[in-house]
Amino acid sequence: MAKKKNIEQADLITLYMDYVLTHNQQPKSVYVFSKDNNFEEQKFYEHFNSFEALERSIFKAFFNNTHEVLQKSEDYQSFDARNKLLSFYYTFFEVLTANRSYVIYALEKEKNKLKTLKSLSGLKSSFTNYISTLDIKTLDLKEEKLEKLQKRSIEESAWIQLLMTIKFWMDDTSKAFEKTDVFIEKSVNTSFDLIDTTPLKSLIDFGKFIYKEKFKMNV
Repeated sequence: MAKKKNIEQADLITLYMDYVLTHNQQPKSVYVFSKDNNFEEQKFYEHFNSFEALERSIFKAFFNNTHEVLQKSEDYQSFDARNKLLSFYYTFFEVLTANRSYVIYALEKEKNKLKTLKSLSGLKSSFTNYISTLDIKTLDLKEEKLEKLQKRSIEESAWIQLLMTIKFWMDDTSKAFEKTDVFIEKSVNTSFDLIDTTPLKSLIDFGKFIYKEKFKMNV
């Protein structure tokens, strides 16, 4: 009998992603999954209590990989909030592109959008926490409750923006996802311009881009 594998969390994620992409469905059970991959079933439960929990961890792992890369960059440490967020987006979507088949599978396999968002809950928690660390300059409201509301609004708006960008990237058919890069640049710059209450040129430019691309995709 072959010796059972000593399995780690990262191994489970890799094995699971490979399984669902090969079979286009979840394993029938944790027992079958562990048996097929030659490790003890209890090893799975040391890391996850279900396949759904494992799925949530995958998108969080994409975030963690992105954050680790950025933290190793001396240039990134010197950036202001706007350029830090741009760097995050470009790096994060490189990670997503390297795992595009799984991302498409995970986000398109469910008709129920709320269930899909559950698989992104780990990512949302990590991303909104990241946004809170960027020290984004906002209006000085001189009122604690209003300041908290403003902070929460920025975090939620940033999350919606990330979801919109993921959707755009999923639909993007341009070479090397060049249009997604343009979308990232224009959307991030626009959001910071609005926060900084600067002229509306970026907003108008971004609006034109969205209208043009949406029209093309619907033709």
